[in-house]
Parts: sequence; C-alpha cells; structure tokens
Amino acid sequence: MRYIERHMEDRILDLSKSYSAILLTGPRQAGKTTMLRSLAEKENIGREYVSLDDLTERDMAKNDPNLFLQLHKPPVLIDEIQYAPELFTYIKIHIDEEHNPGDFWVTGSQIFRLMRGVQESLAGRVALLHMSPLSQREITGAKCIPFTTDFDKLLEESKSFTGITVPELFRRIWTGSMPGIVSGQYPDRNIYYASYLSTYVERDVRDISAAVDALKFNRFITAAAARTSQLLNYKALADDADIDMATAKAWLNILETLGIVFLLHPYSNNVLKRTIKTPKLYFYDTGLVCYLTKWSSPEVAESGAMNGALLENFTVSEIMKSYQNSGLEPYLYFYRDRDSKEIDVIIEGDGMLCPLEIKKTATPDKRLAKTFDVINKSPLKSGTGAILCMAEKFSAFDKDTLIVPIEMI
Repeated sequence: MRYIERHMEDRILDLSKSYSAILLTGPRQAGKTTMLRSLAEKENIGREYVSLDDLTERDMAKNDPNLFLQLHKPPVLIDEIQYAPELFTYIKIHIDEEHNPGDFWVTGSQIFRLMRGVQESLAGRVALLHMSPLSQREITGAKCIPFTTDFDKLLEESKSFTGITVPELFRRIWTGSMPGIVSGQYPDRNIYYASYLSTYVERDVRDISAAVDALKFNRFITAAAARTSQLLNYKALADDADIDMATAKAWLNILETLGIVFLLHPYSNNVLKRTIKTPKLYFYDTGLVCYLTKWSSPEVAESGAMNGALLENFTVSEIMKSYQNSGLEPYLYFYRDRDSKEIDVIIEGDGMLCPLEIKKTATPDKRLAKTFDVINKSPLKSGTGAILCMAEKFSAFDKDTLIVPIEMI
C-alpha cells in the first residue's frame, strides 16, 4: 500500500507554527489520521496519538478531561474529538496558560457538531481545515492550485498536462477518490463501499440521531446519489425513502455533517431578482455515487443516463477540493433563473464573478457560453469564463472565454 501525499501537509505544518490547536474535519476514511500521523513522524517531536474511537480513552476524556490531558500531554494528536466535546474547555485552558504553537492536532468526522464546540470554547485559538477524499491532483502528483480562470496561470499549467480520454476520466469517476481504494489497500471497490456504508456511515448516523431506520436511510442516501448535480428536492427524496419531508431534511443535514455531501447555493443579489433559491446537491466522492446507483463498470457509467450528472459532480467536487486543499474558503455558486438560463458554476473572488460551463464534449461550441452575460447585471465585475470539457488541450474562444480540459482542475 502506497501513502499518497496530501496537498494540505505544508499548510498544517505552517499553521502549527502560529496556532496552538488545529482542527481537521472531514468524512471518515478520507485520510485525516493517516496524514497527521505521517506528519507527526516527520516532525519527530514525540507527538502522542490517541483515538477516541477507543471506548476507554473516550470514557476518560468525557468524565475526567483534566486527567486525560495529564496522561496525554501535548504535543498530542487526538482523533475523533466529537465523541468528547468536554475536552474543548480544558484544551482552551491549556492554550491560554501555555501558548505553545502546535500543541494540539485534533480530527473529527462530524463537522457541524464540532463547529458548535469550537465556537463556544476555542474561537480564535484554533485553525480550522476541512479534508475531503483525494483530489485528482493529489492522485496524479500534480501541485496544489486553487482552480482559477487566470489565462497566464492556466497556460503555464497546461504544459504539464498530457490529456486524458473520456473512458479514462470515467474510470476515475467510477473508482472514486477514497484513499483506501486509490492506494490499493482495498482492491475490491464494491466490498469497500458496502462496508464503508455499514461500518462508518450507519454508526455515525445513529450517533447523531438514534431513531434512524437503517433500511430507509440506505434508500435515502441512494435516492440522494441518483439526484446528484440536480436541484435539491426534499419531497422526491422523502417519497423515494418512504419518509416525511422533515426527516428528509434532517437526514440530508446528517450527510452534510458527516462530510459526504455538500450543497452549491444559487448566486443572487438585489439586481438578479428572477433567480431561483433552491441549492444543488453534490457528493464529495463520485465512486460512492456510482456504487449507490449501481453502475457496474466505468463503461456503463459513461454510456448511462447519469453520465452528464456524474461528470458535473466530479468537476464541481474537484474545484471544491482545490480550494479546501489550499486552506481557502471556496466561494462557489451556480446560476439559474425562471427563464431557464443557467450557469453550472460561478467562482466569486477579488470582486469578480467567473462563470463556468461543464460539458462532456471534446469540441465545445462558443454558444455554450451564451448565458454568461446574465452576470453582467451583477454589481460585481464579470471575470474570465471557461468551458470545462474533454478538449485535448487548453485553448480559448476569445480573451473572455477559455476552453479548459477537466483534467487541469
């Protein structure tokens, strides 16, 4: 089994020079612990590792957090801290007394629950980072760059990309980006995802919400996967899983909390009054989507009815990961109005809006960018737009509309 270096490693070491605590959130099996333990070895300062999956350690952390921190003196790596939020107050006391940068590295896989504990106890004392499953740049060994439509940067970047075929891209989409599969640790993808759902997801779901019917929840997450890259429709999800809409909202919130799905919200402002208000649903890992929707091979996924949705999900999640891995907040939106004008992704930054259209074609038509002009009505400036597609190489229609191979994200 090979260890795949993560883009976040340098960022964590840099932050450890100024912050006493670093909290790394993300879904289970995304590689948080593996990366931090690898970094701890490189640090070589005797950082202890303790996991709150261990019930004895968890019991002590909850019932006598002071003793726990005496036994596990900093520098320490505490895994799955959401099981003992009682520790936060004592970590705060230690930080305020000692002021030692890098004392606490902590991980957690229940994101929103952790945020509450952090905001109450560690506000201003902790650096927050989110790790998703592997990005394609991590898998291929390319350097970490938040995706941008800057022409000069893309032109320079394009020199190191050789092009990728549609079948090869769909192999990546179907295989997914979980480190356990990509590294070769678990060669049988189907068994991996089956056990991932039953071992981790079901257990964490029960931990967050005890009254969950496992069969119905499985139908619910499958229904969500079938609707990836679409507008979020709670009624349709509820009908598919035979639950009410309030339960559907609560369960989707759980999937967000566990870092399995994310929502892309529509861009709107006071000028653009005709925009819809419903977000779109995406998964961080397309391999899980393909497993849940029962595509038996990359070839079937590529030719199947969901191929456009899978490609869009893959592309949006890669853009999202490119920002997270750089330690940056991703300001990503989409646009759709009541006149059916649509832009797949809008990146907001530096006072500009950069529109992106995602298409499976290798020979895009400039008409694909015809809706980009709707953002001219926004108070923010229109930035360079791009068609993200299966083109063999980076090029452009004109200075405002680029053609970017999806491989370059």
